[in-house]
Amino acid sequence: MEELITKLSNAHGISGSEGNIKTILEEELKPYVDEMRTDKMGNLIATRKGEGPSIMLAAHMDEIGLMVKYIDDNGFLKFVKIGGWYDPTLHSQRVIVHTTKGPIPGVIGSKPPHVMKPEDRKKPPEAKDMFIDIGAKDKEDAANMGIIVGTPVSMDREVRKLANGKITGKAFDNRAGCAIMIDAMRQIAELDIKATIYAVGTVQEEVGLKGARTSAFGLDPDIAIAIDTTIPGDHPGMSKNESSLDTGKGGVITIADAAGRGIIAAPQVIKWLVETAEKNEIDYQTDVGDGGTTDATAIHLTRDGIPSTVISVATRYIHSPVEVLDLADLQSCSDLIAKAVLSVNDYF
Repeated sequence: MEELITKLSNAHGISGSEGNIKTILEEELKPYVDEMRTDKMGNLIATRKGEGPSIMLAAHMDEIGLMVKYIDDNGFLKFVKIGGWYDPTLHSQRVIVHTTKGPIPGVIGSKPPHVMKPEDRKKPPEAKDMFIDIGAKDKEDAANMGIIVGTPVSMDREVRKLANGKITGKAFDNRAGCAIMIDAMRQIAELDIKATIYAVGTVQEEVGLKGARTSAFGLDPDIAIAIDTTIPGDHPGMSKNESSLDTGKGGVITIADAAGRGIIAAPQVIKWLVETAEKNEIDYQTDVGDGGTTDATAIHLTRDGIPSTVISVATRYIHSPVEVLDLADLQSCSDLIAKAVLSVNDYF
């Protein structure tokens, strides 16, 4: 699992440019499914055929990033944010600019504090005042490097081990979900599973749950589980009132998110997952959140409704280049999904 999440996290694929991640999923899922295809939206749909209930596992492939909107006369790149960035997080980061001629390094720059007015130093930096420096001499030089309007940009970070089974890296939201889905399908392939399983790598979750909406409509599964990350309350600045979750305490089963504006999971789905976890002695947590939402929101509102929920990994510092998770939680999530698929006929 560590090797898998490292491979996925170190790869690059912002919303709308998920091709590199899709290639990894294709390679990793191929031994465990009967067929794979890519739909018109770009979602990867890997199917393990069976009888009985059909289950959609959805893990979004995209990470938040940037996109070039303008090259100035001096060769500096202005950008827009793709996904939910907190602007100060971007300041002074190294980036990879994915040009038409291949990836090149860059850094995010801004006005030095030495020449700021005192009142400006007190304000958090804003993305509109930042730019990407690739070392270009001028606009023509940048263009010759393969920079065009619309060039995607991702963070230049690689996974590193921390103490006590934790790791840090970029894009665990949601390469963690992709890794869990792959490992769950590996386990499912070794079990006597009657259900049909759709393992779906969805696109553009970070900019509107787009791939989940279209793929769920096309597949029309009986049940769906979105696999994602969520916010723990186990570090300074967070209280248990904001999040009662902990890293290292097991996967998270969502009862409701976004204070119900996202998903309120069907009781039978929660019963299925909780009883499966307890029966198989798999560590788990349950969550009612009032913050963000996931692909499950789009999926459960598709057609005449699809019973759905989310299984998540509690991950610190989400939507930053230094996210932190516990490897044991990845395995708990994978084990829970595999065992739940095995027992689905007892509940649906």
